[in-house]
Amino acid sequence: MAEGRRRIPKDKYDIFSNLVVVLFAGLSLFPLYWLFTSSFKNSADIVKMPPDWFPKTFTLNNYIELFNNQPAFRWGFNSVIVALVATVALIIVSSLAAYAFSKLHFKGKNFIFIAFVSSLMIPKEIIIVPLFRVIDQLGWVNSINGMIWPNVAVAFGVFMLKGFFDQIPNSLREAARIDGASELRTFSQIMLPIVKPGIGALFILYFVQVWNDYLWQLVVGQENQVKTLQVGIATLMQDLNPNFGYKMAGAVVAAIPMLLVFAFFQSYFTKGISAGAVKE
Repeated sequence: MAEGRRRIPKDKYDIFSNLVVVLFAGLSLFPLYWLFTSSFKNSADIVKMPPDWFPKTFTLNNYIELFNNQPAFRWGFNSVIVALVATVALIIVSSLAAYAFSKLHFKGKNFIFIAFVSSLMIPKEIIIVPLFRVIDQLGWVNSINGMIWPNVAVAFGVFMLKGFFDQIPNSLREAARIDGASELRTFSQIMLPIVKPGIGALFILYFVQVWNDYLWQLVVGQENQVKTLQVGIATLMQDLNPNFGYKMAGAVVAAIPMLLVFAFFQSYFTKGISAGAVKE
C-alpha cells in the first residue's frame, strides 16, 4: 500500500511552503504599506471607495503640518527618553536580580522568585489607580520621571534573564572565584557577556512595550510638552472633520523608531529567542 502512494518531491514541497510564507508575509505587511502610502494622500483620498492602492496625488503636506502645527519633535524626544531610560534601567536591575536568583544562595530565594513571577499575572490596569496616587505623592505627575520609573519595577526581565543565567555552568563561576575575582567582577566580565543574546531580546521586547504604553503615558502626561509621541498622535484626530492623512503621517513617525530598533537588534533578538527556548 505504501508503494502505491506517490511522494511529493522535496523541492516542490519547499517551493509550495515558501509561497505560503510569502503570501502570509505580504498579508501581514499590507497594513504597514497602507499606512505609509496613506500618509502621502489627502484625507478625502484615504476614505474614498474604491480605494487608491497608490497615491494619485502625492503630497508632503501631512508631514509639514504635523511638525509645524504640533510639537512632534518634542513628543518624539519624550518617547525616546522614556523608552530608552526605562529599558536600560530595567536591564540593569533585572540582570542583577536574575543573576542573584540563578547563582546565589540565600534564604527565601524560591519564595521571593515565585512572588516576582506571580506579579506578572496582575494586569497593569488593576494597579493603575494606586500607582497614580504614589506618583502624585512623589510629584511626578506631568513629568518624564512618572512615565519612566514605574516601568522599571517589572518582574518580566528577571523571569526572562534567569533562564539564560541558569544555562551557564556553575563551574565557570567557581573557577572565577578561585582565580580571585569578586562577585561583581564575575557578574560583569564573565556572566553578563554570555547572556548578551538574552539582553538584546529583552531590550527589543521591553523597548517596544514601553514605547506603546499609551494608557499609562496618557494618565501621567496631560500637558502638551510632556506628552509622548503615542499620546500626541492620538490627539490629532478631531471629533469634527478629522484629517486622516494628518494622523497617518503621525502614525508613520511613531512607527519608524520601532522599525529601526528591530533592524539594529534583530540578530540579538533571534539568538535570544532561540537560546531561551533550549534547555540543556
